[in-house]
Amino acid sequence: MNMQLFLSSGWYLPFLAYLIGSFSFSLWISKLIAGIDIREKGSGHATTTNTIRQLGWLPGVIVFALDFSKGFFPSYFAVFKGYSTPVILLTAALTVVGHCWPVFAQFRGGMGLAAAGGAFLAINFAGGMITLTILISMVLLYGHAARGSAAASIILAPVFWLFGYRGTLFWTVLVVGWILAARFYQQDWNREYRQLWLDKKE
Repeated sequence: MNMQLFLSSGWYLPFLAYLIGSFSFSLWISKLIAGIDIREKGSGHATTTNTIRQLGWLPGVIVFALDFSKGFFPSYFAVFKGYSTPVILLTAALTVVGHCWPVFAQFRGGMGLAAAGGAFLAINFAGGMITLTILISMVLLYGHAARGSAAASIILAPVFWLFGYRGTLFWTVLVVGWILAARFYQQDWNREYRQLWLDKKE
């Protein structure tokens, strides 16, 4: 593949998406505002919810908006340019991989939900809303954020299949869902939560 074809077909974008996903906004904002490494506090993750626990709602909302945006814009650009399904899928997946295992933060990042949500919404608005509904339902059903999120990630693809999605969104949800499930199982499956999202327990 020559350089012109590499660029015109969009295969550069997944690599760029990983780097964008590696922007660890919660880590940077926590250092800027409080002089702390957010990964050394609370749940130990560079996430929106841990930012809220440690720094309050405003920094947490800012982190969420930035994490969601870094998931949304690379995938939206891939769709806007009309790139192939493999390019769109890998762009979304590697954004989430970058968020979870960021090269700019010693490969210790967040859990990937905000970035994944942004990517799903960029590919298909209705699909993004279905994802949010399933996530909230599973967390409430399990009463445990990590287990509910992992379960939601696993069942996303079958649910989308039942809703008639067969194209790019389905394959993206399938791959990204399993990445999210693996991330949650790796770290948080056995963590005890006193509250669903705002547990302050060290």
